[in-house]
Order: sequence, then C-alpha cells, then structure tokens
Amino acid sequence: QVQLVESGGGLVQPGGSLRLSCGASGSDFSIYRMGWYRQAPGKQRELVATITSGGSTNYLDSVKARFTISSDNAKNEVYLEMNSLKFEDTAVYYCNAVVTQGPIGSHWGQGTQVTVSS
Repeated sequence: QVQLVESGGGLVQPGGSLRLSCGASGSDFSIYRMGWYRQAPGKQRELVATITSGGSTNYLDSVKARFTISSDNAKNEVYLEMNSLKFEDTAVYYCNAVVTQGPIGSHWGQGTQVTVSS
C-alpha cells in the first residue's frame, strides 16, 4: 500500500498564499503522476493540478495563473503553491498518486482543509 500525507492547509484571507505539501510512503512502488484535487461542500471533486514524473503539468483553468505544482521525485513529494487565493478556492484539497509499479492504481491522501475567508 502507498500512504499519502498532506500538510499545509489552513485559513487565509483573500489574496493570500498557502503552500500544500504531500509525501508518499510505502514499499517498492513507482509513481507515474502526482496531483491535487479539491472538493467544496456540495460539489464534486475536481482536478486542480497534476505533474508527471517527467515534469509535465496540467492545471484547472481557473487556477492556472495563480497556482504552481512542483515535485521532488526522489522524495516522492508533491507541492502546490497557491497565490492570490479567492473565496471560491475554499475546499478540502486531496493529494493523489498514480502508481504504476507495486500497488498499482490511484491512491489518495486524507485531505487538508483550505479556507479563504476575510
């Protein structure tokens, strides 16, 4: 099994910044892609940003100019730098890893709350 642990969520004012981190741990696995998804109350979970082991990135249109995803493949860690946060960014943010060797499949963290409020 692969365990994902997120950190870095919290309460921030509109226009502020937060940095989320996620680390994957386990035995004998290889990650193809890591990413961040979010789910606001009453809404479906949506993709925020992903990054492959080769460095290719993909973003939700509404966050493209404000969020930056990065990773450290050697550490199996992924980060999300969030700037110019808006009320509508409030959600539980989940880390995801797509594993192609070992426990093959999509693995999820427990989620971290991000609240944008004045």
